[in-house]
Amino acid sequence: MLAVQDPTPHPIKSSPKGLQVQMISDALELGIHHANLNIRLNALLSPEKEAKPGQLTASADGFTFVLNQKYVEGMDRQIKPMSDKGVVVSLIVTTSRSPNERIRKLTIHPKADPIKGITMASDTVTPEGRACYKALTEFIARRWSAADAKHGRVWGWIVGNEVNSHNEWHQMGPANVEEVALQYEDQVRLAWESLRQHSTNARVYISMEHHWTAKGHKDPLQACPGRTLLELFAKRARERGDFDWNLAFHPYPSNLRDPRTWLDKVSFNDNTPKVTFKNLEVLTKKLATPEMLYAGKPRRLSFTEQGFDVTQRPDALAEQAAAYAYAWEKVMRLGEAVDAFHYHRHVDHSLENGLRFGLWSNKPGTISEPDQQRPIWHLLKAAGTPEWKAAAEPYLKTCGLKSWDELNPK
Repeated sequence: MLAVQDPTPHPIKSSPKGLQVQMISDALELGIHHANLNIRLNALLSPEKEAKPGQLTASADGFTFVLNQKYVEGMDRQIKPMSDKGVVVSLIVTTSRSPNERIRKLTIHPKADPIKGITMASDTVTPEGRACYKALTEFIARRWSAADAKHGRVWGWIVGNEVNSHNEWHQMGPANVEEVALQYEDQVRLAWESLRQHSTNARVYISMEHHWTAKGHKDPLQACPGRTLLELFAKRARERGDFDWNLAFHPYPSNLRDPRTWLDKVSFNDNTPKVTFKNLEVLTKKLATPEMLYAGKPRRLSFTEQGFDVTQRPDALAEQAAAYAYAWEKVMRLGEAVDAFHYHRHVDHSLENGLRFGLWSNKPGTISEPDQQRPIWHLLKAAGTPEWKAAAEPYLKTCGLKSWDELNPK
């Protein structure tokens, strides 16, 4: 039976306020309009070759794959409570290295390093791996992005993660920027085709971190400049028949361990080494150039992962909150160009290389069990509300400003 494409328009929210959610009740208390959640294709897949009666399966190209029903139902429990409250939910669709050999072979690019990489390029190369990717993404679309929202509704897919640093975040073995662009465009297009079977207006995004003309690794086969990857991706998409992909960008401060993004050494032109919150305008200018347009309009832009570290400096908590105030004011000045600004993280995570991005601290000795709210929590709650001006104003001095109007584009 052919899928019915749901024509419901993409929701329009009054604010880009978003969060990468860990605690649903707390996120709703914060008044978020947007949420993103991780979904791992390797966790969605079950290792069995044959389904038992009643087991969920997904099929494509003559192959059938057994699904991990507990994982699927766990995603339901995260998505539905938020989408039922009107939150626009997005999924970060990634693959990591499964301990199960069959799942690894089905989900990970065959040239990927056996040890390196945290998130991996998908296997869109071998016939069974490609079928698996198509089957899993079509299942995600059918369950969470179709007209029947009984399991919850998803409106955004962020395909992969920080692909311009592919050694760590899109592992596909040593590859130059042209090879990464070809593989990634194909992977994103397959996901988009799955999504379009069920929704006319849900959005697909490509994922990049803050390196622009610089790259995150000295070896050009391990990382590439974001601008170059974006340009080559757009060119390849046009060559194969353009489609409505969008950009998910991570404008972390230039130094992840210094939240004071207003001090970043960046420029406001297309040759800047990095794009951070200080020079976000570089992105909107780029997306407005002729070669980036789709149907005569700029691609949508979403900030889907970025946070501000709590350092050991005496004013660390104030600096973290000030960075959010500064970032929010910068994002608001981009207007309708931006879909969402998802803050990362909800709670500190002990395995995040010592970085403390959380709205909450984590309890000592735990990975990410919440302990104490930080000042940034209250600031995020005020964002997009009448309380914002009074909440943000005390942080002007920390940012070296007299008025947020000093941030207006010249």
